[in-house]
Amino acid sequence: MRGLVHIYCGDGKGKTTASVGLAVRAAGAGRKVLFVQFFKDGSSSELKILREIENVEVRICETHYGFIWTMDDEELAAAKRDYTRLLRDAFRSAGEGVGLLVLDEVISACVCDVVPERELLDFIACRPEGMELVLTGRDPSKSLLDVADYVTEMKKLRHPYDNGVDARKGIEF
Repeated sequence: MRGLVHIYCGDGKGKTTASVGLAVRAAGAGRKVLFVQFFKDGSSSELKILREIENVEVRICETHYGFIWTMDDEELAAAKRDYTRLLRDAFRSAGEGVGLLVLDEVISACVCDVVPERELLDFIACRPEGMELVLTGRDPSKSLLDVADYVTEMKKLRHPYDNGVDARKGIEF
Protein backbone atom coordinates (compact mmCIF):
# COMPACT_ATOMS: atom_id res chain seq x y z
CA MET A 1 0.00 0.00 0.00
CA ARG A 2 1.28 3.45 -0.93
CA GLY A 3 2.29 5.66 1.99
CA LEU A 4 0.66 9.07 2.15
CA VAL A 5 2.03 12.60 2.36
CA HIS A 6 1.06 14.80 5.32
CA ILE A 7 1.59 18.56 5.50
CA TYR A 8 1.32 20.46 8.78
CA CYS A 9 1.56 24.16 7.94
CA GLY A 10 0.46 27.59 9.07
CA ASP A 11 1.46 30.35 11.45
CA GLY A 12 0.08 28.65 14.55
CA LYS A 13 1.72 26.52 17.22
CA GLY A 14 1.51 22.77 16.77
CA LYS A 15 3.18 21.73 13.51
CA THR A 16 6.15 20.03 15.13
CA THR A 17 3.98 18.80 18.00
CA ALA A 18 1.66 17.06 15.54
CA SER A 19 4.58 15.46 13.71
CA VAL A 20 6.07 14.24 16.99
CA GLY A 21 2.73 12.72 17.94
CA LEU A 22 2.55 10.86 14.66
CA ALA A 23 6.16 9.70 15.08
CA VAL A 24 5.34 8.28 18.53
CA ARG A 25 2.22 6.60 17.15
CA ALA A 26 4.13 5.04 14.26
CA ALA A 27 6.93 3.87 16.55
CA GLY A 28 4.36 2.38 18.92
CA ALA A 29 2.97 0.40 15.99
CA GLY A 30 6.45 -0.97 15.26
CA ARG A 31 7.35 1.29 12.35
CA LYS A 32 10.89 2.57 11.89
CA VAL A 33 10.83 6.39 12.14
CA LEU A 34 13.35 8.89 10.82
CA PHE A 35 12.76 12.37 12.26
CA VAL A 36 14.81 15.11 10.56
CA GLN A 37 14.79 18.75 11.67
CA PHE A 38 15.81 21.79 9.65
CA PHE A 39 16.64 25.23 11.11
CA LYS A 40 16.35 24.10 14.74
CA ASP A 41 19.34 23.52 17.01
CA GLY A 42 18.32 20.09 18.29
CA SER A 43 17.77 21.17 21.88
CA SER A 44 13.97 21.19 21.97
CA SER A 45 12.44 18.90 24.56
CA GLU A 46 10.53 16.64 22.17
CA LEU A 47 13.78 15.40 20.64
CA LYS A 48 14.99 14.19 24.02
CA ILE A 49 12.13 11.72 24.34
CA LEU A 50 12.16 10.75 20.64
CA ARG A 51 15.83 9.80 20.97
CA GLU A 52 14.89 7.37 23.75
CA ILE A 53 12.46 5.40 21.57
CA GLU A 54 14.16 2.34 20.15
CA ASN A 55 12.94 2.52 16.55
CA VAL A 56 13.18 6.32 16.16
CA GLU A 57 16.24 8.04 14.73
CA VAL A 58 16.60 11.81 15.04
CA ARG A 59 18.85 13.86 12.76
CA ILE A 60 19.65 17.54 12.80
CA CYS A 61 22.20 19.74 11.12
CA GLU A 62 25.35 19.77 13.25
CA THR A 63 25.80 23.51 12.69
CA HIS A 64 23.02 25.81 13.84
CA TYR A 65 22.89 28.89 11.62
CA GLY A 66 20.15 30.83 13.35
CA PHE A 67 17.58 32.88 11.51
CA ILE A 68 17.90 33.18 7.74
CA TRP A 69 17.58 36.99 7.87
CA THR A 70 20.63 37.24 10.15
CA MET A 71 22.95 35.27 7.83
CA ASP A 72 25.55 36.89 5.62
CA ASP A 73 26.22 35.48 2.13
CA GLU A 74 28.90 33.08 3.37
CA GLU A 75 26.69 31.69 6.16
CA LEU A 76 23.77 31.36 3.76
CA ALA A 77 25.89 29.38 1.29
CA ALA A 78 27.08 27.11 4.11
CA ALA A 79 23.51 26.64 5.36
CA LYS A 80 22.33 25.70 1.85
CA ARG A 81 25.14 23.17 1.55
CA ASP A 82 24.54 21.60 4.97
CA TYR A 83 20.74 21.54 4.85
CA THR A 84 20.73 20.12 1.32
CA ARG A 85 23.13 17.41 2.50
CA LEU A 86 20.80 16.66 5.44
CA LEU A 87 17.83 16.35 3.06
CA ARG A 88 19.69 14.08 0.64
CA ASP A 89 20.94 11.89 3.50
CA ALA A 90 17.34 11.52 4.69
CA PHE A 91 16.28 10.48 1.19
CA ARG A 92 19.01 7.83 1.07
CA SER A 93 18.12 6.49 4.50
CA ALA A 94 14.40 6.34 3.68
CA GLY A 95 15.04 3.32 1.49
CA GLU A 96 16.29 1.37 4.50
CA GLY A 97 12.90 0.27 5.81
CA VAL A 98 11.73 3.64 7.15
CA GLY A 99 7.98 3.52 7.75
CA LEU A 100 7.62 7.21 8.62
CA LEU A 101 9.88 10.03 7.50
CA VAL A 102 9.30 13.38 9.20
CA LEU A 103 10.96 16.42 7.62
CA ASP A 104 10.30 19.07 10.24
CA GLU A 105 10.53 22.64 8.88
CA VAL A 106 11.46 21.40 5.40
CA ILE A 107 8.71 23.57 3.93
CA SER A 108 10.30 26.63 5.50
CA ALA A 109 13.68 25.46 4.21
CA CYS A 110 12.20 25.33 0.69
CA VAL A 111 10.58 28.77 1.06
CA CYS A 112 13.92 30.23 2.19
CA ASP A 113 15.67 28.45 -0.69
CA VAL A 114 18.13 26.56 1.50
CA VAL A 115 16.96 23.21 0.15
CA PRO A 116 15.84 22.60 -3.43
CA GLU A 117 12.08 22.10 -3.54
CA ARG A 118 12.44 20.29 -6.87
CA GLU A 119 14.48 17.54 -5.16
CA LEU A 120 11.81 17.22 -2.47
CA LEU A 121 9.08 16.93 -5.09
CA ASP A 122 11.10 14.34 -7.02
CA PHE A 123 11.57 12.30 -3.84
CA ILE A 124 7.85 12.48 -3.07
CA ALA A 125 7.08 11.14 -6.53
CA CYS A 126 9.38 8.12 -6.17
CA ARG A 127 9.47 7.53 -2.40
CA PRO A 128 9.51 3.98 -1.05
CA GLU A 129 6.15 2.26 -1.49
CA GLY A 130 4.79 2.05 2.08
CA MET A 131 6.54 5.02 3.64
CA GLU A 132 4.46 7.82 5.17
CA LEU A 133 5.99 11.27 4.75
CA VAL A 134 5.39 14.32 6.96
CA LEU A 135 6.42 17.83 5.93
CA THR A 136 6.09 20.80 8.28
CA GLY A 137 6.60 24.53 7.97
CA ARG A 138 5.01 27.77 6.89
CA ASP A 139 3.77 28.77 3.45
CA PRO A 140 3.92 25.55 1.39
CA SER A 141 3.99 26.09 -2.35
CA LYS A 142 1.09 25.06 -4.54
CA SER A 143 3.30 22.25 -5.88
CA LEU A 144 3.73 20.79 -2.39
CA LEU A 145 0.07 21.23 -1.55
CA ASP A 146 -0.89 19.46 -4.78
CA VAL A 147 1.08 16.30 -3.91
CA ALA A 148 -0.13 16.07 -0.30
CA ASP A 149 -2.82 13.65 0.82
CA TYR A 150 -3.37 15.44 4.16
CA VAL A 151 -3.02 19.18 4.64
CA THR A 152 -3.57 20.54 8.13
CA GLU A 153 -3.19 24.25 8.75
CA MET A 154 -2.38 25.48 12.25
CA LYS A 155 -3.82 28.99 12.43
CA LYS A 156 -2.77 31.37 15.16
CA LEU A 157 -5.74 33.11 16.73
CA ARG A 158 -3.86 34.15 19.86
CA HIS A 159 -0.37 33.46 21.18
CA PRO A 160 1.27 34.61 24.45
CA TYR A 161 4.38 35.70 22.51
CA ASP A 162 2.33 38.60 21.14
CA ASN A 163 1.99 39.82 24.75
CA GLY A 164 5.70 39.52 25.53
CA VAL A 165 5.70 35.99 26.95
CA ASP A 166 8.89 34.20 25.88
CA ALA A 167 8.92 30.59 24.68
CA ARG A 168 8.73 28.20 27.61
CA LYS A 169 10.70 24.97 27.90
CA GLY A 170 8.42 21.96 27.72
CA ILE A 171 5.61 23.95 26.09
CA GLU A 172 7.02 25.78 23.05
CA PHE A 173 10.35 23.97 22.90
